[in-house]
Amino acid sequence: MKVDILAIGVHPDDVELSCSGTLIKHIRQGYKVGLLDLTRGELGTRGTAETRDQEAADAAVILGASFRKNVAMADGFFTHSEENLRKIIRVIRFCQPSIVLSNAIRDRHPDHGRASKLISDACFLSGLVKIETKDDQGLVQDKWRPKAVYNYIQDFYIKPDFVIDISDVVDEKVQSILAYKTQFYNPESAEPETPISSKAFLDFLYSRWRDMGRPAGYEYAEGFTVERITGVKDLFQLD
Repeated sequence: MKVDILAIGVHPDDVELSCSGTLIKHIRQGYKVGLLDLTRGELGTRGTAETRDQEAADAAVILGASFRKNVAMADGFFTHSEENLRKIIRVIRFCQPSIVLSNAIRDRHPDHGRASKLISDACFLSGLVKIETKDDQGLVQDKWRPKAVYNYIQDFYIKPDFVIDISDVVDEKVQSILAYKTQFYNPESAEPETPISSKAFLDFLYSRWRDMGRPAGYEYAEGFTVERITGVKDLFQLD
């Protein structure tokens, strides 16, 4: 299944929180998007791995993604290993994305930065012909290297290299986030409070999107950093 963008998050809900507005915009423009979660988020204080599985599936429908996969690495304890690199490489070769969106290069949650490095390395190694992987039918996959890897910005503020205007899709973005009913603000929940379960966290998200958008003249935006300098062929393509 060929997609234009593969959005990867180490935890289900990372993508929704950080780049779902960008995905919705591109899907509306006719691009195809796939989603990959590296873990099931089983160490989350609220809910279970099973409830998170269902919430992730519900969010994918809201986003309009072509598929969502989970490679079930160990939440909190995954390592930078050949086994885990190959798990990501198989998905990259399965869907052959032009662009990969990845976890932040550093963040409050240590999994985010570690996942960023793992994803970046997998994108490079996926382009090496001597690394052999097989699909679910046992067929050898073709090598494939994405043209670009962009890291979305998460909890820590990182100055973005570029931002995407999400002002017209912010309501849909919030719907995709709130599909994770056990994780975020729910005044009727009896589960323990966490840093992301309060209404104050939702208010913070809106403030972050406004902060990202303001310098570019947008009401709301999502920010990204780049691994290499991005080139343009036409000055008028810059907003």
